[in-house]
Amino acid sequence: MSQGIWPNFYIVGAVKSGTTSLYAYLRQHPQVFLPTMKEPHFFTRPHPSPEQTHLIQYVANVEQYQHLYRGANQFPRIGDASPSYLWCEEAPERIHAVQPDARIIVILRDPVQRAYAQYLMDFNEGVLDLPFMEALQRDWTRPDKGWGISQLYVELGRYTAQIIRYQQRFGADHVHVCLLEDLKKTPLAVLEGIADFLDIDRAAMGAIDLETAHNAHRLPRGNWARRLASGRMSRFIGEHLFPHSWGEYIWRHIFLRAGRKPPMDNAARRFLQELYAPEIERLEHVLNRPLPELRVSWKAFEPIKDTKPSTLPQKPSGNI
Repeated sequence: MSQGIWPNFYIVGAVKSGTTSLYAYLRQHPQVFLPTMKEPHFFTRPHPSPEQTHLIQYVANVEQYQHLYRGANQFPRIGDASPSYLWCEEAPERIHAVQPDARIIVILRDPVQRAYAQYLMDFNEGVLDLPFMEALQRDWTRPDKGWGISQLYVELGRYTAQIIRYQQRFGADHVHVCLLEDLKKTPLAVLEGIADFLDIDRAAMGAIDLETAHNAHRLPRGNWARRLASGRMSRFIGEHLFPHSWGEYIWRHIFLRAGRKPPMDNAARRFLQELYAPEIERLEHVLNRPLPELRVSWKAFEPIKDTKPSTLPQKPSGNI
């Protein structure tokens, strides 16, 4: 499996944390090749459940994956931007088997906000109709877990073990961690740091379009849009009969509309904060830096008035 062209850098996640923006920005750099398919998920090797097969796009075999990188050998840096790789326990070893000197880019955001952003995306696309708290609890306690099987709302935000896996496999100096909050506030500085990490021309980052919003939140125009978005036939038409850019435009401008993100309810916020507070502390120790950017949701709301602690459902036994 070592023959052919393999990416030498990977944007591995986390989900809903700015990977689309990084992908769009880096595609503009003259020394970088990223394929038109943003998320091949090749090294995750998903096995979606029957009800989610039409909702998950991925590349299943070597030939299809190599096809994505035709003509890439003239570029110093060749990339793959698949956010499932951060969560997948096997992905670091699979990547290392074909590219042991790969550079790994991780982008993180407040895990509470991350989970809510993923939920809103799933709701907009008609994947579920449950309120956020109910969706969280159902997903957290279900026994079957996996990419394309469950939503992994909690698991995808447990960053510490995920980052350690990459550091142990590739070395800490080959794993670059950046933050969505920084990408929003100082995008050029973040991109210049990535350029240095990838050993490409940092000056070229100054010519990149940083004004266009990528994957910004929008609201569905109605339940008709959500039903069409989740339908097998409409998914097939949008993903296979139109160029990707057309499908993306139709989805964002015909099915969705501009609108404010609905607020997160306090019960869900408290449930997630209780889970993630010790997780963020462990990550600060691993990265040897304070991470207030991962606690944005702690500051965004008034203190909860009641003093009753939330009751966390028991996590099921077995692998997640």
